[in-house]
Amino acid sequence: MDLHDFGLASDLEMMRQQAAERRQVLRWLLAGAAGLPLAGCGGTDPGGTAGGGMSAGTASPATGACAVIPDETGGPYPADGTNTHGGSIINVLNQSGVVRSDIRASFNGATGVAAGVPLTIELQLINASGGCASLAGYAVYLWHCDRDGLYSLYSSGVTAQSYLRGVQETDGTGKLRFTTIFPGCYAGRMPHVHLEVYPSLAEAASAANRLKTSQFTFPMATLNEAYAASGYTASVRKLAQISYATDNVFGDGTSLQMAAVTGNATDGYLATLTIAVNG
Repeated sequence: MDLHDFGLASDLEMMRQQAAERRQVLRWLLAGAAGLPLAGCGGTDPGGTAGGGMSAGTASPATGACAVIPDETGGPYPADGTNTHGGSIINVLNQSGVVRSDIRASFNGATGVAAGVPLTIELQLINASGGCASLAGYAVYLWHCDRDGLYSLYSSGVTAQSYLRGVQETDGTGKLRFTTIFPGCYAGRMPHVHLEVYPSLAEAASAANRLKTSQFTFPMATLNEAYAASGYTASVRKLAQISYATDNVFGDGTSLQMAAVTGNATDGYLATLTIAVNG
């Protein structure tokens, strides 16, 4: 197994700085904006079951108040042209076929298909600096590990694959969907999904244009249920060794990064998250 982002000294330092900044923002919100309605009532408690509606910590566009999702590390496996692997720069953003909603299969000549519990991810982008209005015509690049905790193009055994990566454009309501599989849990990190937000589909061809890099996770009840399915045995053991509190990304809170999840491991899950950025 390759080393993952939790072991990088630079990432850890950035996490410590972000934790301090985010706690300061939380203190400000509690002191000066206690009366503003957040959509946490429809979100998820980290140790409980999923709820419906918007994710906790963001507001619906009608409320006019929403908190920007935190910046997080893209980790060592972004494949967006910002790092190298094996001496070569890996960049799927400028490859034919990366713009797609179903990211289970590899593309650009590769033929592998990621197996696992079906998962649909529905994201909605809203403008934190514009009254929480929906952001139509923006783009999201999304990637995550497979059920074995491996990242395509980087991890041993799947370097020839490009699955579980894709770009989508938001519709008129700021929404987009990805069809994928439930990611596994690897040592040292809570299960998570990476994303980059871009101001347009055309600008998503270069990581230099990204507005936001972040991550989101899933409720513990969902993780336990999903990992009871065939193929996730290793994830059960690794999940037992980590928690949201000890995770280097989610250790300072998950309210803005906890997806609401419905469904089951047999029929598949639907994970929804509203993401506020400064558009």
